[in-house]
Amino acid sequence: MAVVALLSVAPVIEDSMAGEVAKAVDALEEYDVTYETNPMGTVIEAETTDELFAAAQAAHDAVDADRVSTVLKIDDKRTRDIDAAEKVSAVEERLGRPARNREE
Repeated sequence: MAVVALLSVAPVIEDSMAGEVAKAVDALEEYDVTYETNPMGTVIEAETTDELFAAAQAAHDAVDADRVSTVLKIDDKRTRDIDAAEKVSAVEERLGRPARNREE
């Protein structure tokens, strides 16, 4: 994967956002991306920025609310092909331990 991004899509509401966030995450299934959702957003990996932007747009559009907040942070490393897992492994190698403080 050449492009790694952090996507956060949420309705601007006072009640639980889980249902609408689930719609955004489900919209990613229609695209050639891999993803993993965490408490702060969803890490997406794609071969191209075109595919990444299309998936992000679909996730944004999937949220049914009067107001939607979307944040997209992209790491497009053009000189080397590195995926999200490799990025985490590099940090863990430097730490000498897993990059978390609890067992999974």
